[in-house]
Amino acid sequence: MKQVYPIILTKAAGGYAAYVPDFDIDTQGDSLAHIIEMARDAIGLVGIDLQDEGKVVPAPSKPEDIQTKKGETLSLVDIDFDQYRRANENRTVRRNVTLPSWLNEKADQAGLNVSGVLQKALKRELNLKNR
Repeated sequence: MKQVYPIILTKAAGGYAAYVPDFDIDTQGDSLAHIIEMARDAIGLVGIDLQDEGKVVPAPSKPEDIQTKKGETLSLVDIDFDQYRRANENRTVRRNVTLPSWLNEKADQAGLNVSGVLQKALKRELNLKNR
């Protein structure tokens, strides 16, 4: 589900800094586009970590409830935690595969990485592009 979180931007040496009040985290970037990307990434990382720990991801504050000081700019960042997780989930899992011994022997003789071949075949079968 997509959420929209308020962030507070400030000009910093070499770019911008962002504070995300709902997560009490800071990040920085060298341009406005970069700081928005970095804020989204920080929110996504913390959010999925909270989910993995069985904790509640904070609901976004209402922008009108956020107080800014002179020199600060309120902005908004959208994040879809499910999409973020899919895009950044690169952990591997162990899976036992049963092969005929003759096929395993041929693969070894050819110097094939059976796991790599299986991944390519699964992606082709599922019509998936490389991530």
